[in-house]
Parts: sequence; structure tokens; C-alpha cells
Amino acid sequence: MSLPALRAIRDRFPKARIAILAKPSVADLYIHEPFADEIIAYNLQSSWGIGHELRHRQFDCAILLQNAFEAAWIAWLAKIPTRIGYKRDGRQLLLTRAVDVPKPGEIPRHQRFYYLELLRRAGLIDALPASDSIRLGSRTATTGKRVIGVSPGAAYGTAKRWIPERFAKAAGALAEARGASIALFGTKSERALCEEVARLLNGREVINYAGETTLAQFIFLAAGCELFLTNDSGSMHIASALGVPTVAIFGATDDTATGPTGSNARVVRQPVECSPCLLRECPIDHRCMTGVSAERVVKEALSLVQPL
Repeated sequence: MSLPALRAIRDRFPKARIAILAKPSVADLYIHEPFADEIIAYNLQSSWGIGHELRHRQFDCAILLQNAFEAAWIAWLAKIPTRIGYKRDGRQLLLTRAVDVPKPGEIPRHQRFYYLELLRRAGLIDALPASDSIRLGSRTATTGKRVIGVSPGAAYGTAKRWIPERFAKAAGALAEARGASIALFGTKSERALCEEVARLLNGREVINYAGETTLAQFIFLAAGCELFLTNDSGSMHIASALGVPTVAIFGATDDTATGPTGSNARVVRQPVECSPCLLRECPIDHRCMTGVSAERVVKEALSLVQPL
């Protein structure tokens, strides 16, 4: 979600040296992006330690896209003279430019605009950029064979998850139609879920990568997929940002706020009165997901690729 803002910072400061302070679990997201000259891994050491380490680097400005108090505390400890961020988490006294948080309706609902608006209100950009889609720099991942990527998991509860049997049915149909193999992706905790989908795909060529890839490896493999099927998840954002034709099934969450961007992405959802509920677990019958058929997902996916 922060990528358009980071790209806008580079456009605003084309000759500056820009460093991204990131936790190791997400640092690989930025390593090939032209807006970053350096990635500094924040290895969950004490804020005192990282603050003093950054002080020796003599940064001129810290732009805090993170809302947490700790982010401002680290920048203050680092004695960075200009510290810009939203007035959140009681941290405004640690900021030199504390920006008012947008009120509902003041900016477009998608999360990416929240970060872009910080830059605009801080006077770093005059207006929201003309091209603000979430995108990652191109990765080369050509295997010579078509691959359908599938990410059946989603963090923060099962309400966001489409039915495993339907993931398998849709992936199998697409593999048949495209002459493709299937790659399953997920975290270590989603390994069993991906194994279930793999069992349902018995007879298909399937590789289960769940829990076996770093973020950098996942990005490389996702870039090589012809199509990607997913819930509302980090995998969805990466696949769509890579320009891979992506179909995302939404139910409990709001695609106008956290959906994929770009012309190669499609959102499939079943309108029901209780969606989006933003709950972790469905308290009733999960109708927002059971109402989405595999056939509908297959149709949307095929609309994104050229006929063979």
C-alpha cells in the first residue's frame, strides 16, 4: 500500500539518498525498487539501539508512513531534524511536522491514498499523482511453461477465505484450459490448507510452496505465473502489483479500501447484506464466500488472458 507514496518521494527528491527502514520479513519487497538506495533491516532490536545507530547516519528527514509511536520515537532518538508523520498514537510532540489524519470522506477510500495524502498535507507533493496504482518493478521469471498461481490462505481469520474445494475446482479448470501446472503459495501455518487443495487437485501437476519460500522467492515465482487466484491477502497485492492477471475473491473485507489495483486485476464478490463485516470469523453461514462459484472465478480469470 505504501509503494505509490514511496515512488512519489523519489519523484520529489530525485537526487536524494533514500533509505527504507523495514523489518526483515518485508524488506525484500523493496530491494529491486528504484526509489530505494538502501534497505536498513530493523531486526526488532531495542528502539534505543536502532535510534542511536541511525543517529550516526545523519539523515536530514524521516517520513513516517507507519502510524506507531515507536516509529516517531526512533526518529527522535536518531536526532533527525525533520520528522514528518500523522498525528497518531500520541506521538505529535516527537514530530516536527505533525499532520492531521484525514477524516472519513476527505480522501478516496483505498488505503494507498492514506500514505499519499500524508505527503500532500506535509507539502511534499502538490497533488495526488496521475498514476497511483500499486506496482512493483518487473521481475524476470520465465520457466517456459504456463503456471496458475493459487494462494488459498489469508491472515487474521477464516472469514476472508474462499472455500478450498472451489479453489481446487477453479485452478483445475484453468490448468486444463491453459495447459498449465499449478503452484500453491502460503505461509508455514497455511501448509496444511495448501496440502488440502493439492489433494483435491489429484491428477494435476501441482507444486506446494507453502512455508518454503522467502518473500523474495515468492515474488520471483509469482512473477512467472500466467494467472493468480487468491483471497484478500498479501499474495494478492504482490501478484497484482507485478502485473500478473489476478482474480481476488472478497467477502468479509472491503475491496474499495484494500483491493488490488491496475487493469490486470479483478475482484469477485457476492453481494450480501452483511458484507463487508470486517470480522475475523463468520458468525453465521459464510454466505459471502459460499455464494461465489468456481465457474464465475474461472470466467473472470480467462477474461484476463488471450485465448490460446
